[in-house]
Amino acid sequence: MHRIFQNFMDLLLSAEHANAFAEAMAITASELDLSCFAYLAMPQRAGKEPLVISTYPNNWISYYVRSHYERLDPIIARSLESTEPFQWGLGVPSRPISPAQRRLLDEASGFGIRLGFTVPIHDDDGSVAALTFAADQRRPQFEKCIDLNASVLQLMARCFHSHVRRKLVHELTMDGIRLSPREIECLDWAAKGKSAWETGRILGISHNTAAHYLRSARDKLGVRKVVQAAVRLSAAKRDGQD
Repeated sequence: MHRIFQNFMDLLLSAEHANAFAEAMAITASELDLSCFAYLAMPQRAGKEPLVISTYPNNWISYYVRSHYERLDPIIARSLESTEPFQWGLGVPSRPISPAQRRLLDEASGFGIRLGFTVPIHDDDGSVAALTFAADQRRPQFEKCIDLNASVLQLMARCFHSHVRRKLVHELTMDGIRLSPREIECLDWAAKGKSAWETGRILGISHNTAAHYLRSARDKLGVRKVVQAAVRLSAAKRDGQD
C-alpha cells in the first residue's frame, strides 16, 4: 500500500489539469481493484456548475451536470451534512430519500453506478467536495479494499482535493497581499495542526520546501508565527476576500 500511495502522490504532484488528475486517481483505483471514481466540488457561488473529475461514463456526467443533479443527489446531500466517510447502495442500509432522489439513483444504476464509498471533504472556507469510489455490483475485492483501506482512501481523497484546489483555483489576496496557491495550501494544512514535515509528506514536497512556503506566507502577512498566518488566512476565507 505504501508504494501505491507514494506513486499516487507523485502523479498528483505532476498533474496540471483535470484529465491528468483523473488519470492519477484512475491508475491508483485500478491498482486497488476499485473500478471507477467521481470527485465533485460544490460551486461556491450560485449559478455556477460544480467541478467534476471522474471516470464515470461521460454521457452520465454530462447529463448529471446539465440537470444540476448535485442539488438533488442524496449522496451529495449526505456529504454536505457530515464529514464522515460512508458506504451506500446495494445491500447497504440507507436513509429515507425522496421519490425524485430514488429516480436519480435508478438512473445512475443504468450507467453501472450502483454502490460506493464516499469521502466528504469540508474546507475551512465553507466549501464542500466529495470523492466516491463506485462499482456496478457487490464484489469481494471492492468490499475488501474498502474494509481494509478506508482510512487510506480518506487520506487519498483529501490529498486529491488539496492538489485540485491548488492547481485549479486562483491566488488569494488579503488586504492587498497576494499569497500563492502553494502558500495557501501549506497554511491550510498548518491550520489543521500539521507540521512542515507532515505537510511536505501530504503534498509530495520536501520538509524544507514546505517550511519555505510557510515562512514566506508568514513574512508576507507580517506576523511572527505560522499559526498566526494560518488564523488570518482562515478568517479571510470566511470573509470572502478572494
